[in-house]
Amino acid sequence: MTAPQVVHEETPGTRRREQRGWYWYDWADSAFQTTVLTVFLGPYLTTIATTAAGGEGGFVAFLGLDLRPKAYFTTMVTISVLLQIVIMPVVGALADHTGRKKQILGVFAYLGVVATLGFYFVSGDAYLLGGALFLIANVTFGAARVVYDSFLPQIAGAEERDEISSRGWGFGYLGGGLLLALNLVIYLFADIETGLAVRISLASAGLWWGAFTLIPMLRLRNRRVPVHEATAVRAVAGSVRQLGRTIADLRRYPRTLLFLAAYLVYNDGVQTVISFSATYADQELGLGQTHQIGAILMVQFIAVGGALGLGRLALRFGTKRTVLASLVVWTVVVGVAYFLQKGSAVQFYAIAFAIAIVMGGTQALSRSMYSLVIPPGREAEYFSLYQISDKGSAFLGSLVLTLALQVTDSYRTAIVSLVVFFVLGFVLLSAVNLPRAIREAGNQVPDHI
Repeated sequence: MTAPQVVHEETPGTRRREQRGWYWYDWADSAFQTTVLTVFLGPYLTTIATTAAGGEGGFVAFLGLDLRPKAYFTTMVTISVLLQIVIMPVVGALADHTGRKKQILGVFAYLGVVATLGFYFVSGDAYLLGGALFLIANVTFGAARVVYDSFLPQIAGAEERDEISSRGWGFGYLGGGLLLALNLVIYLFADIETGLAVRISLASAGLWWGAFTLIPMLRLRNRRVPVHEATAVRAVAGSVRQLGRTIADLRRYPRTLLFLAAYLVYNDGVQTVISFSATYADQELGLGQTHQIGAILMVQFIAVGGALGLGRLALRFGTKRTVLASLVVWTVVVGVAYFLQKGSAVQFYAIAFAIAIVMGGTQALSRSMYSLVIPPGREAEYFSLYQISDKGSAFLGSLVLTLALQVTDSYRTAIVSLVVFFVLGFVLLSAVNLPRAIREAGNQVPDHI
């Protein structure tokens, strides 16, 4: 195996150039998050499965099971998350083990791009093709994210990490929001068949993702790592062994583990509120799709300023305090959502605005905090665990909502039940001795932590 291209000099100019290139990947892959995952693919793939089943009362065959069409997409999401949990740690260990972060990022990103472009050919009753493409796209999306996040500690010093992470997150919201807005114009106003409009929108996310990924591919740089095995097979085997050591080593970093637990809990609340908002607006508030789409677009663009604004607050008041304050806001938002009046679009938009302000900052500052409590040289391995915590959120939040709906048959009780995630996350994060965790990981403690 030839040695990866490595950094030969580190100047302020090259550092800024690399940081700017890094931002563009968030701009690139956020199109998949917004256009594909959030808006278009779920309803479209459900429609395709319904066609294959001969109607809503029918079933589609999958791995020997008979699934209802409405359960097909959620089944694919569950399988893709399980695959991500298995694959992401190996990808992270491989990236650190070989030093080929840029190449590995490119491979997984463009595999996802090709799969996303393939959605254009999913029509009629081709639900199996749509499901297979989604599995490839979502798994590679997550794997590439692991490697992308792991660049943060290498391109930004401890004092500037909050700012760089917030800029990247804000840039991603802007890029994802712009493409989504363009696609919604096509979907709502173009004089073409609805299915074709959806397929064009899905494929456009692949084009966007692939085109803008070229910028970080040109600007990001590998770092030198110790010499490892000469063959790819041995490199993978070494990566798997290193993964085992990483998991075992978490016992040496109990405060890092506590931070991961806190993040899993409060991010669970964040992700569940986001995913449940449209259902709550529809089923409980009686608001139509126009208001739901409007709120999604507003959140995308307001979140840009929110991410940057909370990044500036972190410089003044400290990163941990800022995230804790954002969790208080989340708690208030969920509590207020219980009292929203049925049919009140103004109140729903007000809540969406509040969510947009804290959403990006909570996630961006959590990423920068985590980057400080992981050992140098093993960033991708540890960020794979971070992403697993992120993916694990989908299960816990859905479980709490399901139980609340089953017991109370009330969407209002279900939404307010999510308060527990923000309260418990606040308590766990408060208990993390962040300066000590940073020192134990072998990193510099910034002044504003």
